[in-house]
Amino acid sequence: MTALIFFLFRALENWTARIMPDLFCQDDFKALGVIIAGGKSRRFNEPTRKASVHSRPPTQNDKFLMPFGPSSLLGHIIDRAQKQVDRLVLNINGDPARLPAHITALGMEIISDEIKDIGPLGGILTALKMAKKNEFSHIITFSGDSPFFPPDYAARLMAAVGTSEAKIAVCQSRGADGEIHRHPTMGIYKADLQDDLAAYIHGGGRRVMAWIAGQPHKEIVWDNISPDPFLNINRREDLTAAKKYL
Repeated sequence: MTALIFFLFRALENWTARIMPDLFCQDDFKALGVIIAGGKSRRFNEPTRKASVHSRPPTQNDKFLMPFGPSSLLGHIIDRAQKQVDRLVLNINGDPARLPAHITALGMEIISDEIKDIGPLGGILTALKMAKKNEFSHIITFSGDSPFFPPDYAARLMAAVGTSEAKIAVCQSRGADGEIHRHPTMGIYKADLQDDLAAYIHGGGRRVMAWIAGQPHKEIVWDNISPDPFLNINRREDLTAAKKYL
């Protein structure tokens, strides 16, 4: 009986995720997609764990521009994200001229953190401000180092905030061992949170989940999917390992 109830619950949840975006009035619910790729790739550019003390230091690279499949890690993420949102922008820092032709040819708008060196909250705040200015009700974030987010990612997030008082919904994944992993840079955020987030940052706050915990929010779980749909590429060996799932 318990298994049947669980099955019916998940079936209802998946059905809701598929149809809910079509039920929102365009004037009331309009989400801006943003790829958060403003980090400095510090861990990625550290020597691998297996490197000897005599190894040459690795070349300093932007993680999101590394080859991945027929394109780059960023190109792979853009291709998947564009299928889930009507408008997509790219949050990076530094000189945008370093972007390769296969990215610039897409004509995506690029936004840089208004407040530098504060981690992913800088990109989220900048995106919230852009969304509010352009009359978007929400932003949906895509982490610049998580290439395998599921095809129902945006739909389930929109359903979560569209049927509750939550202003934020973020992702979790649960492995076969039952362990839960949180992914706060993969989520949906209401645009009117920009002032609250700005106050948190100016007060010295830097932890994404600490800020989220103070807001009406939901955490949406993707169960027992391999690879982890929100697998995070931090190091060079992570990138190598991820390529086997392409």
